[in-house]
Amino acid sequence: MPRKRAFSPAHAGPAHDAPLSELNITPLIDVMLVLLVMMILTLPTVLHKVAVDLPQGSAPPGETVTHPLVLARDGVVTLDGVAVNDAAMPARFRALKADPAALLVMRTDPEARYDRFDQVLAEVKRAGITRLGFAGNEAMVE
Repeated sequence: MPRKRAFSPAHAGPAHDAPLSELNITPLIDVMLVLLVMMILTLPTVLHKVAVDLPQGSAPPGETVTHPLVLARDGVVTLDGVAVNDAAMPARFRALKADPAALLVMRTDPEARYDRFDQVLAEVKRAGITRLGFAGNEAMVE
């Protein structure tokens, strides 16, 4: 019967006695790649900015004329209680822009589609109206 030889470090040879001179950096590279991908995915949301022109003062309450702009659930827009179609909207907004005492207050139904809200708000911006307020957020206050 042949005798089995037990493993001992003495029989391992000089290559196994030397300290490890190379570091396995593959796990480090994997972690760095995961972090890089996470940064690439999150940076666009962090850098997304919306320019908002905030008011620089307050006008005396007697000098403003409030014009309610209501966006209904079905997308119908009313200005001062009168329905306004998309074609007539720019002319009505330009008339408000010409009045320095006009204050446009926008109230949107919570069930209205966001793309319709965005279209109406874009028309307000194209008309150059800077005196704009939003109403209807009272339900969000605790």
